[in-house]
Amino acid sequence: MVTKLQSAKKQRGFTLVELMIVIMIIGILAAIAAPIYAQSIIRAKEATLRQDLYHLRQAIDAYTMDKQRAPQSLDDLVTAGYFREIPKDPFTGKNDTWVVAQEDVMLSIDQNEPGISDVHSGASEISPDGTAYSSW
Repeated sequence: MVTKLQSAKKQRGFTLVELMIVIMIIGILAAIAAPIYAQSIIRAKEATLRQDLYHLRQAIDAYTMDKQRAPQSLDDLVTAGYFREIPKDPFTGKNDTWVVAQEDVMLSIDQNEPGISDVHSGASEISPDGTAYSSW
């Protein structure tokens, strides 16, 4: 009976070596996963930025063709109903950091007033391919 109690006490827990091995394996997996996760966040923000720029540029062109004048600010797109609200720049997290390009170039023959012709991100970060997000 004494031998059964001694063997039961002997097998109740993990040794320090076993715990250290498990912790090291978890640490290695976390070290591998963290950079991949960070890269996926950046790729998601880039995709969102591309989509937002595309939609903003489409709305600027549509506004210009519909009203025969270019919008004077991005808020004109909201008041005209092209957007419910100006989208947030995914890298700055604000909707007032968009950089607009005001030009005197007319997009159509019927256009009678120049204004915004393009929009860019206000982010100061550089993309992984080496281009600035503000140049997209």
